[in-house]
Amino acid sequence: MLQYFSADWIFPVNAPPIKNGVVVTKENGEVVNLLTENESKDLNVQKYKGAIVPGFINTHCHLELSHMLGQIPEKTGLVEFVKQVIKSRQSNEQQIKSAMEISDKQMFDNGIVAVGDISNQTISKEIKLKSEIYYHTFVEAMGFNPDRAEAIMHYSKEIKDGFSPLSASIVPHAPYSVSTGLFKLINAAVEENSFISIHNQETNDENAFFENKQGGFLDLYDFLGLDIEFFKPTAKSSLQSFLPYLNSLKTLLVHNTVSNKEDIDFAKKTNPDLYWCLCPNANLYIEDKLPDVDLLVNEKVKITFGTDSLASNHQLNILAEMKTLQAAKNINFEKLLSWATINGADFLGIEKDLGTIEIGKKPGLNLIQLSNNFEIESDKVTKLV
Repeated sequence: MLQYFSADWIFPVNAPPIKNGVVVTKENGEVVNLLTENESKDLNVQKYKGAIVPGFINTHCHLELSHMLGQIPEKTGLVEFVKQVIKSRQSNEQQIKSAMEISDKQMFDNGIVAVGDISNQTISKEIKLKSEIYYHTFVEAMGFNPDRAEAIMHYSKEIKDGFSPLSASIVPHAPYSVSTGLFKLINAAVEENSFISIHNQETNDENAFFENKQGGFLDLYDFLGLDIEFFKPTAKSSLQSFLPYLNSLKTLLVHNTVSNKEDIDFAKKTNPDLYWCLCPNANLYIEDKLPDVDLLVNEKVKITFGTDSLASNHQLNILAEMKTLQAAKNINFEKLLSWATINGADFLGIEKDLGTIEIGKKPGLNLIQLSNNFEIESDKVTKLV
Protein backbone atom coordinates (compact mmCIF):
# COMPACT_ATOMS: atom_id res chain seq x y z
CA MET A 1 0.00 0.00 0.00
CA LEU A 2 1.36 3.40 -0.99
CA GLN A 3 1.36 6.49 1.21
CA TYR A 4 1.06 10.05 -0.08
CA PHE A 5 2.58 12.99 1.79
CA SER A 6 1.98 16.53 0.56
CA ALA A 7 2.96 19.92 2.01
CA ASP A 8 3.39 23.54 0.99
CA TRP A 9 6.94 22.65 0.05
CA ILE A 10 8.92 19.46 -0.49
CA PHE A 11 12.70 19.82 -0.11
CA PRO A 12 14.39 16.80 -1.75
CA VAL A 13 17.83 18.45 -1.04
CA ASN A 14 19.43 16.99 -4.20
CA ALA A 15 16.95 18.93 -6.36
CA PRO A 16 15.04 22.24 -6.20
CA PRO A 17 12.11 22.45 -3.76
CA ILE A 18 8.69 21.44 -5.09
CA LYS A 19 5.78 23.73 -4.22
CA ASN A 20 2.68 21.75 -3.17
CA GLY A 21 4.49 18.58 -4.15
CA VAL A 22 3.82 15.01 -3.04
CA VAL A 23 6.17 12.31 -1.75
CA VAL A 24 4.97 8.78 -2.44
CA THR A 25 6.34 6.02 -0.21
CA LYS A 26 5.83 2.38 0.57
CA GLU A 27 4.69 1.49 4.09
CA ASN A 28 8.34 0.84 5.02
CA GLY A 29 9.22 4.43 4.14
CA GLU A 30 10.95 3.75 0.83
CA VAL A 31 10.39 6.62 -1.61
CA VAL A 32 8.80 5.45 -4.86
CA ASN A 33 7.96 8.79 -6.46
CA LEU A 34 8.03 12.56 -6.20
CA LEU A 35 5.09 14.35 -7.83
CA THR A 36 4.33 17.95 -8.72
CA GLU A 37 0.98 19.54 -7.88
CA ASN A 38 -0.30 18.92 -11.42
CA GLU A 39 0.81 15.30 -11.41
CA SER A 40 -1.04 14.61 -8.15
CA LYS A 41 -4.27 16.56 -8.76
CA ASP A 42 -6.37 13.42 -9.25
CA LEU A 43 -5.06 11.70 -6.11
CA ASN A 44 -6.74 11.79 -2.72
CA VAL A 45 -3.80 13.31 -0.84
CA GLN A 46 -3.80 14.79 2.65
CA LYS A 47 -2.07 18.17 2.58
CA TYR A 48 0.11 19.32 5.49
CA LYS A 49 0.93 22.92 6.32
CA GLY A 50 4.67 23.38 6.31
CA ALA A 51 7.66 21.82 4.57
CA ILE A 52 8.65 18.18 4.21
CA VAL A 53 12.39 17.52 4.49
CA PRO A 54 14.54 14.38 4.82
CA GLY A 55 15.45 12.91 8.20
CA PHE A 56 18.27 14.76 9.95
CA ILE A 57 21.82 13.47 10.50
CA ASN A 58 23.52 14.24 13.83
CA THR A 59 27.24 13.76 13.21
CA HIS A 60 28.39 14.55 16.75
CA CYS A 61 26.73 13.40 19.96
CA HIS A 62 27.78 12.00 23.36
CA LEU A 63 24.90 9.70 24.32
CA GLU A 64 26.84 8.54 27.39
CA LEU A 65 26.60 12.00 28.96
CA SER A 66 22.80 12.23 28.77
CA HIS A 67 22.44 11.89 32.56
CA MET A 68 24.36 15.17 32.96
CA LEU A 69 21.50 17.35 31.68
CA GLY A 70 21.55 20.63 33.60
CA GLN A 71 24.45 19.63 35.86
CA ILE A 72 27.12 21.98 34.45
CA PRO A 73 26.64 25.78 34.49
CA GLU A 74 26.62 27.59 31.16
CA LYS A 75 29.42 29.78 29.76
CA THR A 76 32.21 28.50 32.01
CA GLY A 77 34.69 28.16 29.14
CA LEU A 78 35.99 24.85 27.82
CA VAL A 79 38.67 24.13 30.43
CA GLU A 80 36.26 24.45 33.36
CA PHE A 81 33.62 22.52 31.40
CA VAL A 82 36.02 19.59 30.83
CA LYS A 83 36.92 19.56 34.51
CA GLN A 84 33.23 19.47 35.46
CA VAL A 85 32.58 16.56 33.05
CA ILE A 86 35.45 14.59 34.59
CA LYS A 87 34.11 15.25 38.09
CA SER A 88 30.48 14.47 37.31
CA ARG A 89 30.24 11.87 34.53
CA GLN A 90 30.31 8.83 36.84
CA SER A 91 26.85 7.82 38.03
CA ASN A 92 24.60 4.86 38.74
CA GLU A 93 24.61 2.54 35.71
CA GLN A 94 20.83 2.31 35.56
CA GLN A 95 20.54 6.09 35.75
CA ILE A 96 22.95 6.44 32.83
CA LYS A 97 21.07 3.85 30.77
CA SER A 98 17.68 5.40 31.52
CA ALA A 99 18.95 8.83 30.47
CA MET A 100 20.38 7.41 27.23
CA GLU A 101 17.06 5.72 26.43
CA ILE A 102 15.26 9.03 26.87
CA SER A 103 17.83 10.81 24.66
CA ASP A 104 17.59 8.16 21.94
CA LYS A 105 13.80 8.57 21.86
CA GLN A 106 14.13 12.36 21.92
CA MET A 107 16.41 12.29 18.89
CA PHE A 108 14.06 9.93 17.05
CA ASP A 109 11.06 12.14 17.85
CA ASN A 110 13.06 15.15 16.64
CA GLY A 111 13.44 13.54 13.22
CA ILE A 112 17.04 12.39 13.57
CA VAL A 113 17.66 9.22 11.57
CA ALA A 114 21.42 8.73 12.02
CA VAL A 115 23.98 9.65 14.66
CA GLY A 116 27.76 9.72 14.91
CA ASP A 117 28.13 9.03 18.63
CA ILE A 118 31.20 9.42 20.84
CA SER A 119 31.71 6.60 23.34
CA ASN A 120 34.29 5.79 26.01
CA GLN A 121 32.67 2.50 27.10
CA THR A 122 30.13 -0.02 25.76
CA ILE A 123 27.25 0.99 28.03
CA SER A 124 25.28 2.40 25.07
CA LYS A 125 25.46 -0.78 22.95
CA GLU A 126 22.14 -2.30 24.03
CA ILE A 127 20.26 0.95 23.38
CA LYS A 128 21.87 1.36 19.96
CA LEU A 129 21.01 -2.20 18.98
CA LYS A 130 17.33 -1.61 19.78
CA SER A 131 17.13 1.91 18.39
CA GLU A 132 15.30 2.93 15.22
CA ILE A 133 18.18 5.35 14.63
CA TYR A 134 21.32 4.33 12.71
CA TYR A 135 24.41 4.75 14.90
CA HIS A 136 28.09 4.83 14.06
CA THR A 137 30.12 4.78 17.28
CA PHE A 138 33.36 6.74 17.56
CA VAL A 139 35.37 5.03 20.29
CA GLU A 140 37.39 7.85 21.76
CA ALA A 141 41.08 7.20 22.46
CA MET A 142 42.37 9.67 25.03
CA GLY A 143 45.80 10.04 26.65
CA PHE A 144 48.42 12.80 26.45
CA ASN A 145 51.14 10.82 28.22
CA PRO A 146 53.24 9.24 25.42
CA ASP A 147 54.25 6.35 27.68
CA ARG A 148 50.61 5.25 27.88
CA ALA A 149 49.88 5.16 24.14
CA GLU A 150 50.08 1.36 23.69
CA ALA A 151 47.91 0.63 26.75
CA ILE A 152 45.30 3.22 25.74
CA MET A 153 45.10 1.83 22.22
CA HIS A 154 44.71 -1.72 23.53
CA TYR A 155 41.81 -0.59 25.73
CA SER A 156 40.20 1.33 22.84
CA LYS A 157 40.37 -1.75 20.59
CA GLU A 158 38.60 -3.79 23.25
CA ILE A 159 35.82 -1.20 23.43
CA LYS A 160 35.50 -1.09 19.64
CA ASP A 161 35.31 -4.90 19.44
CA GLY A 162 32.72 -4.81 22.19
CA PHE A 163 30.38 -2.79 19.96
CA SER A 164 30.31 -5.51 17.28
CA PRO A 165 28.20 -5.99 15.15
CA LEU A 166 27.50 -2.25 15.25
CA SER A 167 29.52 0.11 13.07
CA ALA A 168 32.40 1.63 15.06
CA SER A 169 35.86 3.16 14.69
CA ILE A 170 38.63 4.35 17.02
CA VAL A 171 39.18 8.12 16.96
CA PRO A 172 41.32 10.70 18.77
CA HIS A 173 39.49 12.79 21.38
CA ALA A 174 41.22 16.15 20.88
CA PRO A 175 44.71 17.43 20.03
CA TYR A 176 45.36 18.42 23.65
CA SER A 177 44.49 14.91 24.94
CA VAL A 178 46.23 12.65 22.40
CA SER A 179 49.98 12.10 22.24
CA THR A 180 51.90 11.87 18.99
CA GLY A 181 52.40 8.16 19.59
CA LEU A 182 48.70 7.60 20.14
CA PHE A 183 47.88 9.50 16.93
CA LYS A 184 50.18 7.13 15.03
CA LEU A 185 48.57 4.04 16.59
CA ILE A 186 45.09 5.33 15.71
CA ASN A 187 46.18 5.89 12.10
CA ALA A 188 47.59 2.38 11.90
CA ALA A 189 44.31 0.92 13.16
CA VAL A 190 42.03 2.74 10.72
CA GLU A 191 40.32 0.30 8.39
CA GLU A 192 39.88 0.88 4.68
CA ASN A 193 36.99 3.24 3.85
CA SER A 194 36.64 4.19 7.51
CA PHE A 195 36.55 7.70 8.93
CA ILE A 196 37.35 9.51 12.15
CA SER A 197 36.35 12.57 14.13
CA ILE A 198 38.24 14.91 16.47
CA HIS A 199 37.27 17.88 18.64
CA ASN A 200 38.95 20.90 17.07
CA GLN A 201 39.76 24.44 18.25
CA GLU A 202 36.93 24.93 20.74
CA THR A 203 38.72 27.74 22.57
CA ASN A 204 41.60 30.18 22.22
CA ASP A 205 43.33 28.35 25.10
CA GLU A 206 43.74 25.34 22.81
CA ASN A 207 45.72 27.37 20.29
CA ALA A 208 47.71 29.10 23.02
CA PHE A 209 48.84 25.74 24.41
CA PHE A 210 50.27 24.57 21.09
CA GLU A 211 51.67 27.94 20.07
CA ASN A 212 53.60 28.77 23.26
CA LYS A 213 52.55 26.33 26.02
CA GLN A 214 50.45 28.93 27.76
CA GLY A 215 46.78 29.41 28.64
CA GLY A 216 44.09 27.59 30.55
CA PHE A 217 45.07 24.07 29.57
CA LEU A 218 48.03 24.25 31.96
CA ASP A 219 45.45 24.40 34.75
CA LEU A 220 43.66 21.36 33.25
CA TYR A 221 46.83 19.25 33.23
CA ASP A 222 47.53 20.34 36.81
CA PHE A 223 43.98 19.29 37.73
CA LEU A 224 44.64 15.88 36.11
CA GLY A 225 48.00 15.54 37.89
CA LEU A 226 49.75 15.14 34.54
CA ASP A 227 53.38 16.17 34.16
CA ILE A 228 53.69 17.72 30.68
CA GLU A 229 57.37 18.60 30.86
CA PHE A 230 57.82 16.44 27.75
CA PHE A 231 55.58 18.68 25.62
CA LYS A 232 57.29 21.25 23.40
CA PRO A 233 55.14 23.98 21.84
CA THR A 234 54.96 23.96 18.05
CA ALA A 235 54.57 27.72 17.46
CA LYS A 236 51.56 26.74 15.33
CA SER A 237 47.82 26.65 15.97
CA SER A 238 46.25 23.50 17.33
CA LEU A 239 44.85 22.44 13.95
CA GLN A 240 48.12 23.04 12.14
CA SER A 241 49.94 21.03 14.81
CA PHE A 242 47.81 17.87 14.76
CA LEU A 243 46.26 17.58 11.29
CA PRO A 244 49.39 16.17 9.55
CA TYR A 245 49.24 13.20 11.95
CA LEU A 246 45.94 12.07 10.41
CA ASN A 247 47.46 11.18 7.02
CA SER A 248 44.58 12.60 4.95
CA LEU A 249 42.01 10.29 6.55
CA LYS A 250 38.35 11.17 6.03
CA THR A 251 37.97 13.37 9.10
CA LEU A 252 35.23 15.28 10.90
CA LEU A 253 36.53 18.41 12.65
CA VAL A 254 34.09 19.15 15.47
CA HIS A 255 33.24 22.62 16.86
CA ASN A 256 35.88 24.77 15.07
CA THR A 257 34.93 27.69 17.30
CA VAL A 258 38.16 29.65 16.78
CA SER A 259 39.35 28.27 13.43
CA ASN A 260 40.52 31.10 11.14
CA LYS A 261 41.31 31.46 7.44
CA GLU A 262 44.94 30.49 7.90
CA ASP A 263 43.80 27.26 9.58
CA ILE A 264 41.28 26.53 6.84
CA ASP A 265 43.84 27.17 4.10
CA PHE A 266 46.26 24.82 5.85
CA ALA A 267 43.53 22.20 6.31
CA LYS A 268 42.59 22.27 2.63
CA LYS A 269 46.21 21.72 1.57
CA THR A 270 46.78 18.98 4.13
CA ASN A 271 43.61 16.91 3.79
CA PRO A 272 41.16 16.96 0.84
CA ASP A 273 38.56 14.88 2.70
CA LEU A 274 37.57 17.06 5.65
CA TYR A 275 34.13 17.80 7.07
CA TRP A 276 33.52 20.66 9.52
CA CYS A 277 30.88 19.89 12.15
CA LEU A 278 29.03 22.76 13.82
CA CYS A 279 27.34 22.42 17.22
CA PRO A 280 26.15 26.02 17.72
CA ASN A 281 24.02 25.53 20.83
CA ALA A 282 26.86 23.71 22.59
CA ASN A 283 29.31 26.44 21.52
CA LEU A 284 27.05 29.04 23.12
CA TYR A 285 26.54 26.86 26.20
CA ILE A 286 30.27 26.37 26.84
CA GLU A 287 32.13 29.35 25.36
CA ASP A 288 29.28 31.76 24.51
CA LYS A 289 30.81 32.04 21.06
CA LEU A 290 29.96 30.78 17.57
CA PRO A 291 32.42 29.73 14.84
CA ASP A 292 33.08 32.06 11.92
CA VAL A 293 30.40 30.41 9.81
CA ASP A 294 30.57 33.05 7.08
CA LEU A 295 34.23 32.20 6.62
CA LEU A 296 33.50 28.47 6.39
CA VAL A 297 30.79 29.15 3.81
CA ASN A 298 33.03 31.43 1.77
CA GLU A 299 35.78 28.81 1.81
CA LYS A 300 33.28 26.23 0.48
CA VAL A 301 34.17 23.55 3.03
CA LYS A 302 31.85 20.61 3.71
CA ILE A 303 29.76 21.39 6.79
CA THR A 304 27.66 19.09 8.98
CA PHE A 305 25.66 19.54 12.18
CA GLY A 306 25.97 17.98 15.63
CA THR A 307 24.18 18.42 18.94
CA ASP A 308 27.07 17.57 21.27
CA SER A 309 25.74 16.17 24.60
CA LEU A 310 23.12 17.05 27.17
CA ALA A 311 26.02 18.11 29.39
CA SER A 312 26.40 21.08 27.02
CA ASN A 313 22.96 21.43 25.46
CA HIS A 314 19.34 21.64 26.54
CA GLN A 315 18.07 19.23 23.88
CA LEU A 316 19.24 16.91 21.11
CA ASN A 317 17.56 18.49 18.11
CA ILE A 318 19.26 19.25 14.79
CA LEU A 319 16.47 21.62 13.73
CA ALA A 320 17.16 23.67 16.87
CA GLU A 321 20.83 23.89 15.82
CA MET A 322 19.76 25.07 12.37
CA LYS A 323 17.38 27.63 13.87
CA THR A 324 20.08 29.06 16.15
CA LEU A 325 22.53 29.43 13.29
CA GLN A 326 19.99 30.93 10.90
CA ALA A 327 18.96 33.52 13.49
CA ALA A 328 22.57 34.42 14.36
CA LYS A 329 24.17 34.27 10.91
CA ASN A 330 21.26 34.62 8.45
CA ILE A 331 22.23 31.46 6.58
CA ASN A 332 20.06 30.39 3.64
CA PHE A 333 17.67 27.59 4.68
CA GLU A 334 18.51 25.26 1.81
CA LYS A 335 22.19 25.52 2.66
CA LEU A 336 21.47 24.71 6.31
CA LEU A 337 19.32 21.77 5.24
CA SER A 338 22.10 20.28 3.11
CA TRP A 339 24.43 20.46 6.13
CA ALA A 340 21.82 18.72 8.29
CA THR A 341 21.09 15.92 5.80
CA ILE A 342 23.17 14.94 2.77
CA ASN A 343 26.52 16.21 4.07
CA GLY A 344 26.15 14.21 7.27
CA ALA A 345 25.05 11.15 5.33
CA ASP A 346 28.07 11.50 3.03
CA PHE A 347 30.44 11.69 5.98
CA LEU A 348 28.96 8.64 7.71
CA GLY A 349 28.93 6.70 4.42
CA ILE A 350 25.15 6.16 4.43
CA GLU A 351 24.23 8.42 1.51
CA LYS A 352 22.79 5.50 -0.48
CA ASP A 353 19.93 5.23 2.00
CA LEU A 354 19.63 8.59 3.76
CA GLY A 355 20.17 12.31 3.28
CA THR A 356 17.87 13.15 0.35
CA ILE A 357 14.30 12.43 -0.72
CA GLU A 358 15.04 10.23 -3.73
CA ILE A 359 13.42 7.20 -5.27
CA GLY A 360 14.75 4.02 -3.68
CA LYS A 361 15.91 5.67 -0.43
CA LYS A 362 14.37 5.45 3.03
CA PRO A 363 15.42 8.89 4.29
CA GLY A 364 12.67 9.53 6.83
CA LEU A 365 10.27 12.43 6.28
CA ASN A 366 10.06 15.38 8.67
CA LEU A 367 7.43 18.11 8.65
CA ILE A 368 8.73 21.49 9.82
CA GLN A 369 7.36 25.04 9.84
CA LEU A 370 8.91 27.79 7.72
CA SER A 371 7.98 31.39 7.02
CA ASN A 372 7.32 32.64 3.49
CA ASN A 373 11.00 33.60 3.39
CA PHE A 374 12.06 30.07 4.42
CA GLU A 375 12.97 31.13 7.95
CA ILE A 376 12.67 28.37 10.55
CA GLU A 377 9.72 29.36 12.75
CA SER A 378 9.94 26.60 15.33
CA ASP A 379 12.29 23.81 16.40
CA LYS A 380 9.34 21.42 16.64
CA VAL A 381 9.49 18.47 14.22
CA THR A 382 6.58 16.26 13.18
CA LYS A 383 7.95 12.91 12.07
CA LEU A 384 5.83 11.59 9.17
CA VAL A 385 7.89 8.49 8.33
